[in-house]
Amino acid sequence: FLPTKPEPLHSITSAKFYDVDGGTVRVGGVDVRELDPSWLRGQTIGIINQEPVLFATSILENIRYGRPQATDQEVYEVARLANADQFICQFPEGYNTVLGERGVTVSGGQKQRIAIARALLKNPAILILDEATSALDTESEKVVQHALEEASRNRTVLVIAHRLSTVQHADIIVVLSAGHIVEMGNHESLIKKKGHYWNLMNQQNSTNRSSA
Repeated sequence: FLPTKPEPLHSITSAKFYDVDGGTVRVGGVDVRELDPSWLRGQTIGIINQEPVLFATSILENIRYGRPQATDQEVYEVARLANADQFICQFPEGYNTVLGERGVTVSGGQKQRIAIARALLKNPAILILDEATSALDTESEKVVQHALEEASRNRTVLVIAHRLSTVQHADIIVVLSAGHIVEMGNHESLIKKKGHYWNLMNQQNSTNRSSA
C-alpha cells in the first residue's frame, strides 16, 4: 500500500480491531468477521511497525514473545533469518542481554531485526510491514530490507510505505490518496501510466539526487 501523503491506515482492519465499511476482507477465502480475532492475531498475522515495541527483559524473551512456547533453538534460528544473530552475539551476555525500556540499548536497525525475528517465530501466513524501514538511516535500511526479503518468502506480505524502494518489487502496488485507491498495478505498469506513482517516483529520485 502506497499512500500519496501520510494518513492513518488500518492493516487487515488492524487484525480485526475495526470492521470494514464496505466489501469484505478474506483470509483463506473466509470473511475475517467470521474468524476468531485471537487466532488472527496470535497465529495468522504478523505485524512489523515503524517503531516496534520491545520490553525491559532479555533479547531472548523479547523474540520469544512471538510464540511463548518456542525453544531457545527456534529463537536462535529466526534471529539468524532476521540478520540479528551476529549483532546479538557481540553483546557480552548474548541473547541474555537485558534491553532497556522500549529497547533504548539497541539501535533502530537492531530493534527492527529483533521485531522481524519475533514475527518470524510466529511463522504467520500473512506479514504486514507498516512503514517498517521509514525511520532508519540508509545503511540500516539496507540491512533491514535484506532481512525483510528473507522474512517475506513463502507468505503473503502487505507493505505500507512511503519509500518507493521498499515496494518496487511487489506483485501489486496500490496507490492511495485521501483514503481512496487512485492507481493499482506493478512498478512497470504504473511508471508507464505517468500518474500518481510516476510523480512520486520522480519526486523521490530528485530528493535523493539533491541529498547525494
